[in-house]
Amino acid sequence: MKKEIITIAGTLGSGKSSTADLVAKRLGFERFSSGDFMRNIAVKMGISLGELNLRGQTNRSIDDQIDNEVKKAGEKNKIVIDSRLAFHFIPESFKVYLDLPPEIAKERIFNNLKENALRREGEEGKTVDEIYENIITRRASEKQRYMELYKLDHTDKNNFDLVIDTNKNNLEEVVDIIVASYKNWIKS
Repeated sequence: MKKEIITIAGTLGSGKSSTADLVAKRLGFERFSSGDFMRNIAVKMGISLGELNLRGQTNRSIDDQIDNEVKKAGEKNKIVIDSRLAFHFIPESFKVYLDLPPEIAKERIFNNLKENALRREGEEGKTVDEIYENIITRRASEKQRYMELYKLDHTDKNNFDLVIDTNKNNLEEVVDIIVASYKNWIKS
C-alpha cells in the first residue's frame, strides 16, 4: 500500500535538502532530514561528518540512531524525508534519487558552506579539492557500510521510482518533476 511519503536520496551535493524543503512546502507536507540529524550528532560529539562516517564503520550505534529517526519519521503521513536509506526503510514511499557527479557537487558544497552554519560545522574541507576528496571518501565509506549492514547498494538507481540529474535541471525544475511524478504515482 502506498503512503503519502516522499523519500529523497542521492549523491552528496545533489540538492537533496533544498529539493526536499521545497517539495514539502509545495505539497504542505512535513519535512525530515537525516543529513541534518547526522550533522547534529557530529557537532554534539565535536567531530566532522567525515569522522562520524568513519566511526560508523565500527560503531553500529551511530547508524542505529539515524535509522531509528528515519523509521520514526516514516510512521507519519504527508512527509518528505531526505535520507540515503529512507527508500529502504519505507518501501511504500515514493522514492526519488537525485544524481550529480562529484566534480560538480564539490562546487555546490563549497558554496553552501558559506551560507549553511550547520553544514559548515559538520563538514571537513576548506578548499574545493579537499571537499572533492571528502566526497569520494564518504561515498566509499557509506557504500561499504550499507552493503555490510543492509546488503544494499544505496546508489543503485533501480531502487527508485524517479531518478533526476540535478546538473541538467535547476531546483524549480527538479521540484516540478517530483511533484508531478508523485501526484501521478499516488493516483495510480
